[in-house]
Amino acid sequence: MNIKKLIDSLVKKHQSRDPFHIIKGMNVILVFAPLKGVRGFYQYFQRNNIIYIDENLPEHEQRFVCAHELGHMLLHQGINTVFMDSKTNLKTSFYEMEADIFAIELLLPNGEIFENQQFITNQLARLTEYNEKFIESRLKDTT
Repeated sequence: MNIKKLIDSLVKKHQSRDPFHIIKGMNVILVFAPLKGVRGFYQYFQRNNIIYIDENLPEHEQRFVCAHELGHMLLHQGINTVFMDSKTNLKTSFYEMEADIFAIELLLPNGEIFENQQFITNQLARLTEYNEKFIESRLKDTT
């Protein structure tokens, strides 16, 4: 699935890049709870999409986790990465990387990158409060 096209469609439909706004428009159940060992996770239960986010995370991290879990919901339906990670020897790194790419693409549009071209990667990471490796990945994708 083309992540950029999916995001463009979501942004057009919901008129926002805010993952909280998008999931609200999609009737996704959002649960803030004190999580241990994970920052968040996605669950499909009884025909409901549910995103759990650690309530103790700073707001910018909650936004990233929400976008990341939205990525799992849209890109990896039917795949239980929590089970795969904890109960099998299967690698989930591809799914996690893909959800990270979805999140940073959603949260950091090309326009924002081009407006801030004068900043080097670590400065842009501090400015946006997103992880430097995601910024590097996103910058490579715009060239």
